Amino acid sequence: MSTVIAEPGPARSPARHRGRRPSRGARIVGVLGELLLTAGVLLGLFVVWQVWWTDVVAGREQDTVVAQLKESYAAPAVEATAQPRTDPPPTVAPVPEGQGFATLHVPRWGSDYEVAVAEGVGLRTVLNTGAAGHYPGTAMPGELGNFALAAHRQTHGAAFHGVDKLRPGDPLVVETADAWLVYRVTDSDVVTPDEVDVIAPVPGEPGAQPTARTITLTTCHPLWSVAERWITHGELTEWYPRAEGMPAELLEGN
Repeated sequence: MSTVIAEPGPARSPARHRGRRPSRGARIVGVLGELLLTAGVLLGLFVVWQVWWTDVVAGREQDTVVAQLKESYAAPAVEATAQPRTDPPPTVAPVPEGQGFATLHVPRWGSDYEVAVAEGVGLRTVLNTGAAGHYPGTAMPGELGNFALAAHRQTHGAAFHGVDKLRPGDPLVVETADAWLVYRVTDSDVVTPDEVDVIAPVPGEPGAQPTARTITLTTCHPLWSVAERWITHGELTEWYPRAEGMPAELLEGN
């Protein structure tokens, strides 16, 4: 019995698996996706810096500046209630731009709220440090006329963040080297940036001679916008010599 051996067929070459190259359009989409992802990360980091880190930096700077101001004041604060006075208070001499000369306390914003008041409204020199800036040419604390201030409402310490929470009668206490000056809120308004008469000696009446000692807080409105300005006015109602005591609103428990 013969055995038939089948002859092998033609050898097959191994299959070649070649990856398919992405099209030019797919490559462009991929690059754009990576760029957008990178931009998103950078934007997120910028937001963190703008919203959170600038507040941290400004807060630390303000702690230092306020402490230095208090050390420079002529008399230490006396933690006792003094009799309020309504005669003309001691005033503050003009200072160079960027220099602090007073401290602002706003009980409505918390018992621990205090921020330095510095000369000028420059971003780098004053406002971005977290301070409240004094408009040059307006009255100094205690003087007849309008003691006008500006500060950020968000970022860089957001010193005036709670401005819309103020109500008529709320105290705005300005601490100077010699006295505690108590201004009380009279009214608030929203204006356009070109309405500069809000910081005139008599707010809203350019050219008029002042007969009262007033204060004006100005800041951007609404939040995260510079389209308008929030304005809060107040008027000096009483003052206290530092050597005799301090306003009851600033004493613990009040």
